[in-house]
Amino acid sequence: MRTLVVDLGDRSYPIHIGNGLISEVNYFKDAIKNKRVIIVTNDTVAPLYLDRLKNTLSDYQVCECILPDGEKFKTLDSFNKIITTMLENSLGRDCTVIALGGGVIGDLAGFAAASYQRGVDFIQVPTTILSQVDSSVGGKTGVNHELGKNMIGAFYQPKTVVIDLNCLKTLPKREISAGLAEVVKYGIIWDYDFFQFLESNISGITELDNKLLEHMIYTCCSIKAEVVHLDEREGGVRALLNLGHTFGHAIESYMGYGVWLHGEAVAAGMVIAANVARLKGFVDATYTERIKSLLEKAGLPVEAPKEMTYKDFLQKMVHDKKVKNGCIRYVIPTQTGKSEVMSDISEDIIVKAIEG
Repeated sequence: MRTLVVDLGDRSYPIHIGNGLISEVNYFKDAIKNKRVIIVTNDTVAPLYLDRLKNTLSDYQVCECILPDGEKFKTLDSFNKIITTMLENSLGRDCTVIALGGGVIGDLAGFAAASYQRGVDFIQVPTTILSQVDSSVGGKTGVNHELGKNMIGAFYQPKTVVIDLNCLKTLPKREISAGLAEVVKYGIIWDYDFFQFLESNISGITELDNKLLEHMIYTCCSIKAEVVHLDEREGGVRALLNLGHTFGHAIESYMGYGVWLHGEAVAAGMVIAANVARLKGFVDATYTERIKSLLEKAGLPVEAPKEMTYKDFLQKMVHDKKVKNGCIRYVIPTQTGKSEVMSDISEDIIVKAIEG
């Protein structure tokens, strides 16, 4: 088991990474100040892990809210269901919300925790690669709107993050691949040595080699923790974590939430961003091909949906929450292991990058 800390002063919290942690109450009890707990999960994860977590928390008064599984249910209706369950169970301001699931559940439960009685404690128990390496860390919570992804939400940090590597053993192969898009992102924006590690070990990672997974997840969480420490509310460097997301969110919204998984859309978005970098002369064709090759080996798409035109992308991207002063902002690789946020990119280059 390995632990690292997200350093945010009096709101700092630990991230615990290891095997079988869901069954160890010690990783939870310091973050629960009252006996009242609600576990928010979905109908895919609940049959696998809900009883196990409830057994771990047998000394607490636990209720549950089980939501449908999928990005299309990341809505205000699902948020309202969580709040209603909390009210029906007379939970007070000193209760704790536990998010047991992937990124959708983590965002929903976190937003509910941020909103209920103006804020109650919550714990992240991520069960997918995507949520373990990215969405469970950093305090972004929220829901989607039909006009844009994650347009309603709050920055709200958990009290702790408990990452049980054993949960990954029940993931479908498509979900494993989708999570690896966010992993590759860290190598492109921050750590070239990690990018090379992924190139050398992607086969073992996709086969869920435990030692490789632990190193991979610890590295991603370390990078995310450093970025969040430097820029909690995305006023600067944290925007780099959106590599591929401006294009990717457009794909998710246009195709219908859940048709393309988030990681699949981000992978295609990262390839578009790499194409922009090549067309702008920041990186050479060899590097962009390495990015594409790594994503393909991870089982991810490297082309945008054929039914989407540039105008379709533009229509969706202008509603992206990263738009600033009316300008769409893109995260673009500028060299190996480095990226920058840019808005002064010509329409011609964006069109060519998408078509490429």
